[in-house]
Amino acid sequence: MVTGSACRHRPAELPAPLPADLRHWVTHQLPGLATVVDVSWPRGCSRVWRAASGTDEVYVKRSPTPENYAREVHAYEHAARFAPHEIPRLLATDPGLRAIMTSPLPGLIVRGLCLTAEGESRVHELAGRLLRRWHDLPEPPSARARKVIRASVTEQADEAAACLERTAEHLTDAQRALVAQVSRELPRLVEDLPVVFRHGDYSPRNWLWDTERGTHGLIDFEQSDHGIAVEDFVWLCGAVWPTRPDLKTAFLAGYGRRLSDAEQRALPLLTVRLAVSYLNSGITKQEPMLVERGRTALTHLVGACG
Repeated sequence: MVTGSACRHRPAELPAPLPADLRHWVTHQLPGLATVVDVSWPRGCSRVWRAASGTDEVYVKRSPTPENYAREVHAYEHAARFAPHEIPRLLATDPGLRAIMTSPLPGLIVRGLCLTAEGESRVHELAGRLLRRWHDLPEPPSARARKVIRASVTEQADEAAACLERTAEHLTDAQRALVAQVSRELPRLVEDLPVVFRHGDYSPRNWLWDTERGTHGLIDFEQSDHGIAVEDFVWLCGAVWPTRPDLKTAFLAGYGRRLSDAEQRALPLLTVRLAVSYLNSGITKQEPMLVERGRTALTHLVGACG
């Protein structure tokens, strides 16, 4: 069986030892602790370690903020009601430490995984199915959640306008016009967009694929919260679908619901905001990959939003 233990996260640039307070907690939960390996993504926020005692293995995560911790714990409870075999089991939590302990999940991280075209399509189709089930689970948003969503959409529109000022010389006339549309149109669409409990970071780096069993899994819920349903499509729309329309077809077939007119309009606009943000960050940080990703998405989206 392929296991997630070897490749659940990519190693961090600077591996960190398990802090003393977490080690004490883990040892209490997992007597006979023998090995601990930092398997965090190379980003300066949450940390993840793989811990083992004999044949028992767990993952330990420290969230960057109490808010991230609370969202993740709630999301595990949410997801366990409809996908108990496709997410890790939540084994223990400690709000004071902002720590969670979870079980391993069969499979390897999809991002960077070498798959056949048929295998990729199957993974994306199953990812679409899982997301639809996640979105369909009833969890009505509160009035406060809807207010937060409206504010978030306004912030994204404002960010697009700010990025436009900083990147205008790097854009074509059509691309500049497209980015300007985000700040004008996106806030007007928000009231017509379905609100769901979304994953918040639905991308292949958080998908697991077990080749032997042909099963799909999902991890990393610290961004989960109520939001616009199509926000869970934005990363794919900006980073994958411009060059892989076949994977878009597979994913949407798995999702199994036709997007409303408002969603079809909002998705490319939300993705434009992400793309121009990529471009701006790539130029500022001198990261060619982000620049290329932003330009590729914007070129594709000029036609999609026309």
